[in-house]
Amino acid sequence: MENRTDVAIIVGSGSDVELINETVKTLEEFGLTYSLNIASAHRTTKHLKQCIEGAESSKVKVFIAAAGMSAALAGVIASSTILPVIAIPVNGKNLASLDSLFSTVQMPKGVPVATVAIGKAGAANAAILAAQIIAISDNNLKDRLKAYKIKMAETVIKEDLKLQEYGIEKYIEGLKK
Repeated sequence: MENRTDVAIIVGSGSDVELINETVKTLEEFGLTYSLNIASAHRTTKHLKQCIEGAESSKVKVFIAAAGMSAALAGVIASSTILPVIAIPVNGKNLASLDSLFSTVQMPKGVPVATVAIGKAGAANAAILAAQIIAISDNNLKDRLKAYKIKMAETVIKEDLKLQEYGIEKYIEGLKK
């Protein structure tokens, strides 16, 4: 069996692993394989380079990077590969996470990084975006993504029906349970 990894996830520190679990769960939901490494763009540059090279040798299709503060990780990965890189800005205390967001969206010309929302929603969206990129050449994955979106829409419609049936006060009370 071929040793392949669909998505390489690299986080800047161990404190980012809990957040990235949302990414991992979503990738698994779509049946995508992944690798997960901790490597700092600032503190472990050689190790980061090894992680990138190892991922490329396993035929990775997309990189996902999660880092906080100056969040150089995604940009360093993007400068080292021609593959798509998706950045997840990590929630932080400093500058209300804006430091992480700004440093991932402000890439110089020629070093593109797709940036998703800060935190947990971004962690899930990074996996969905990676799946959408990979689905360009995978019809089975396209079908799983379509089913995911249909299920998501059905969930919203069910909530609307509850709201219409119960009214706002009873609906809100139900949310608290």
